[in-house]
Amino acid sequence: MAAKENLRPGGRSARVQASVHQAVRALLTGMDRADVTIPLIAAKAGVTPSTIYRRWGDLQELLADVAVERLRPDMQPIDTGSGRGDLEAWAEQYAEEMSSGVGREMIRDVLAAQDNANACKCCAFTREQMELLSERALARGEIFPPVDAVMDQVVAPIIYRILFGDVPSAERVRSLVADVMTKDMDVTQPPRASAQKSA
Repeated sequence: MAAKENLRPGGRSARVQASVHQAVRALLTGMDRADVTIPLIAAKAGVTPSTIYRRWGDLQELLADVAVERLRPDMQPIDTGSGRGDLEAWAEQYAEEMSSGVGREMIRDVLAAQDNANACKCCAFTREQMELLSERALARGEIFPPVDAVMDQVVAPIIYRILFGDVPSAERVRSLVADVMTKDMDVTQPPRASAQKSA
């Protein structure tokens, strides 16, 4: 069962979610995750266990919901002045953060949930960042790979390595970026000057 959307942002439901999320984060920093239970979370958050069960269904869905909020980007990607530089900087930071112990735990929590809605949210966060990088590059008159190509050829291999292999090195990440940036037939061309004027 997926977490229900807040009907009234900033209302009682949002305050309950914030309190429960804070309780989960606090408990996870002070104890082994195998020892964290819904009654413990409820007591720390000042709500009843039934409130948590009603909203999240089970512990794994709650952990996935908390992980999604922690995976939501809190800033725009670094602007290095070039599309390739932006993508390299983003990919290196992403690989570093997601391969950390905390990053791996968040990925596992999201993927362990029965409903894939939280995983889809994480994908949407990353796609939004890639779209921003693309828009920046095109506005500078640069070419940039389609967002799907970046997701498939840069983001996906990074996540696969983190989940099933070694931490991807900075050199490997830069190689993935170089490969996707040099596939001329797949790149998105910036608008022509005449098209920009007539727009």
